Amino acid sequence: MAVLVFAEHDNATIKGATLNTVTAALACGGDVHVLVAGADAGAAAAAAAQIAGVAKVLHADAAGLNHGVAESAAAQVVAIAKAYSHVLFPATASGKNIAPRVAALLDVAQISDATKVLSADTFERPIYAGNAIATVQSLDPIKVVTVRTTGFDAAAASGGSAAVETIAAVADNGSSSFLGSEIAKSDRPELTAAKIIVSGGRALGSSDKFNEVLMPLADKLGAALGASRAAVDAGYAPNDWQVGQTGKIVAPQLYIAAGISGAIQHLAGMKDSKVIVAINKDPEAPIFSVADYGLEADLFTAVPELTGSL
Repeated sequence: MAVLVFAEHDNATIKGATLNTVTAALACGGDVHVLVAGADAGAAAAAAAQIAGVAKVLHADAAGLNHGVAESAAAQVVAIAKAYSHVLFPATASGKNIAPRVAALLDVAQISDATKVLSADTFERPIYAGNAIATVQSLDPIKVVTVRTTGFDAAAASGGSAAVETIAAVADNGSSSFLGSEIAKSDRPELTAAKIIVSGGRALGSSDKFNEVLMPLADKLGAALGASRAAVDAGYAPNDWQVGQTGKIVAPQLYIAAGISGAIQHLAGMKDSKVIVAINKDPEAPIFSVADYGLEADLFTAVPELTGSL
């Protein structure tokens, strides 16, 4: 049977997390179909058809499917799910909102945060904040899986030539509706898609120091800004910058951690980064255990010097 991937998109383009999920779907065996559910999302469906490895794109278009409202999206997935052996979602805020609803409606277990596909019914997933890896086997007829995107390479966004099939959109049951959103606009790359991330911890002491010390370095590198939970809880950085078990899971090419001690919850969100640079004046800081390069120094001296030398 085929494997279904739920696409994240903005009605015009496909988000990067979908590309990683397609790679996971290919490892499950069978043809990979991508569901694009939205409103006036023809451009997104066309973009999905270009993804390498995708055999078919299913396009459901209705006003009730706009904005990715979980109840409507889940109903759309369930309407076609029985034709598939697997239904995969990116393990993002949206995917984690929709997937449990789908699993409950199908009366199957959900496999969360899969980082490796061992076979069609067996997966690996991290537990205990990534300190152990569980091997999970599902005997359910339909496997509902959220995919930790940092565990899979992104499929090529071009080179494919899948057919786009228009399917009937489910009727909106009216149980929920989209009221509005407040989206922070930034010229910086999105945190989960950035190739370079500069993160700060509570040691920075204030939001002003975040701006004064870290922003120039991020600007020089074209990097996204991140923060530890302690820094976010202290009000030094906005919530959407939080990296860690209860924040965003990232795996950039370069991760610079300034003034972050490296609590296990933070390490769970960034230890898959390709190169990790830690700057901390505490030689016993746990962050040094995962760092490729460690600098035992005062960040208020070291970071401006690093910025000035770039």
